[in-house]
Amino acid sequence: MSPAQAPPTARVDVWLWSVRLFRTRSLATAACKAGHVRINGERAKPAAPVGPGDRVVVRGGERERDVEVVQVLLKRVGASAAAAAVVDHSPAPLPREVFAVPRRERGAGRPTKRERRDITRLRGH
Repeated sequence: MSPAQAPPTARVDVWLWSVRLFRTRSLATAACKAGHVRINGERAKPAAPVGPGDRVVVRGGERERDVEVVQVLLKRVGASAAAAAVVDHSPAPLPREVFAVPRRERGAGRPTKRERRDITRLRGH
């Protein structure tokens, strides 16, 4: 197979930055060095080649991202073009728990002993 017939590949750190999974290329490189990036189940160094059909799993941030390479990008592109270059297989993010924190009226003074016990019970202590 000649170089002209070889499928296109790119460095994984450049590709991660190009498809906007990382804000900077240096953050993508650091994630690779720290072992947070896997290509097809194998730990990836920053210069590891990535091509169409590869599965890239990125740990870190709020959740784990599992993406499939559709198109190899070497430069950072717009958001719509970046979205077209990947297929996201990541599970949906978990909903954040929202609970009401009781607030005291301004100038109401210190809480009473009963109110302190209620606050402690609410916090789960």
